[in-house]
Amino acid sequence: MSSFGTNESICRIVDQYSRMLQKLALTRLPPADAEDVVQEVFLKLMTAHPHFRDEGHEKAWLIRATLNRASDVRRAAERNNLPLDEVELPAQEDVPQLLSAVQALPSKYSAVIHLFYYEGYSIKEISEILKLPASTVGTRLSRGREKLKELLKEDAS
Repeated sequence: MSSFGTNESICRIVDQYSRMLQKLALTRLPPADAEDVVQEVFLKLMTAHPHFRDEGHEKAWLIRATLNRASDVRRAAERNNLPLDEVELPAQEDVPQLLSAVQALPSKYSAVIHLFYYEGYSIKEISEILKLPASTVGTRLSRGREKLKELLKEDAS
């Protein structure tokens, strides 16, 4: 791995991961908040200067940081007790039906579904990234699929 902190390494990381992190943050947050979260993660990366063993470790750190920050932002919004009709959500026509359904899932399900289907991680890899037992990831994936089917059936009705 190249030394972190150089313009080249920062540009590489932003180019390589920003789109994926944006999609991941969108599973939990409205678009404007998701963009802010990704920018905050990159800022944290540049100020913390973590040492990565390899690209896999680098990617896992970015995913974990994005999920953690998105959860923090979501909890903060919930503490404000805003009614759902006042929360800025993407317009239905702007978000594909499936992504909209994934966003509607509880975050513990949306995260594993996104990592498994959109990012192609295995259950074992997701368990390492999220620091959860593989059996928990498998259960969340299974339950998330069931909830997703229910949501999509409701939308079709």
